[in-house]
Amino acid sequence: MATGVQRNLTKPNQPAENRSQQRQVRGGHAARVRGLTRRFGEREVLNNLDLDIAPGEFVALLGASGCGKSTLLRVLADLDREIAGTVEVAAQRAVAFQAPRLMPWKTVWRNVVLGLPGRPDRSKAVAALDEVGISHRADVWPKVLSGGEAQRASLARALVREPDLLLLDEPFAALDALTRIKAQSLVAELWQRHRCAVLLVTHDVEEAVLLADRVLVMKDGIIAHEETIAMPRPRNVAAPQFGRIRTNLLGWLGVHEPH
Repeated sequence: MATGVQRNLTKPNQPAENRSQQRQVRGGHAARVRGLTRRFGEREVLNNLDLDIAPGEFVALLGASGCGKSTLLRVLADLDREIAGTVEVAAQRAVAFQAPRLMPWKTVWRNVVLGLPGRPDRSKAVAALDEVGISHRADVWPKVLSGGEAQRASLARALVREPDLLLLDEPFAALDALTRIKAQSLVAELWQRHRCAVLLVTHDVEEAVLLADRVLVMKDGIIAHEETIAMPRPRNVAAPQFGRIRTNLLGWLGVHEPH
C-alpha cells in the first residue's frame, strides 16, 4: 500500500515536536493518527487524538455536531494541514461528501474522472457508474439527476480512484428515507467488493451499526468510546444484539431511550 507525504504547514516558529507530519504508514494501517490536535483560534476541536484504521476495515464515527468528526475526516483527506501531531494515511484515498459537489458544466461521466491524470477516459467513468447503477446517466448534465443519483455519481468518482481509504462525510444525510436505505445497501455492497478501508462520518446510530466493523464515538475532540460490531452481515435491526448495541451507543451520545 502506497502512502502519501503531508508537508508541514504549521507556523515556522512552532517547536518541531508539535509540528504536523505524515510518514509512511507502519504496521499495515490504512490510517494511523497519534496526538492529533487542531485548533480554530482559541477553540480546540481535536485534542491529542489517537486513531488506527486497518486495511479493509469499515469504521463509523459518531458524535454530536461540532465534536470534530468532519475536521478529523478533512485532516485524513489532506484537506486540512494546520495541525499538530502525527498523521499517516494511505496515499490512495478518496472522499465523498454530503453534497455531491458535481460540476454543473460537465457531464456526469466527466465529473467522475475529473482530476485524474491523463486524458478523460469515458470507458473508465462508465465502468464506475455501472458499479453504482447509473451508467445510463453517463452523458446527462448533473442538474437532471435526482438526489440519490447525484450521490451515486459522487461515489463513482471516489471509486474510480481505486482508494485504499474511502472517506465518507455524511453522504446520505440529505437523502429521503427510502433512498437512504438503498444508498446504505449500495455502500455495503461496494465495500464488500473493493475491500478498501472506510471511515464513515454519520449522525445515524442505526446506519453505523448496520455498516461498520467498529463504531467510534467522539466527545470533546477525542475518541471517547469504541464498539466492535461482531454481528454477521447482512444485519437485522430487529435482532436483540443490534438493539443492545444501539442503546449503548445512544447512551454514549447522551440519548437515553425510555424502557
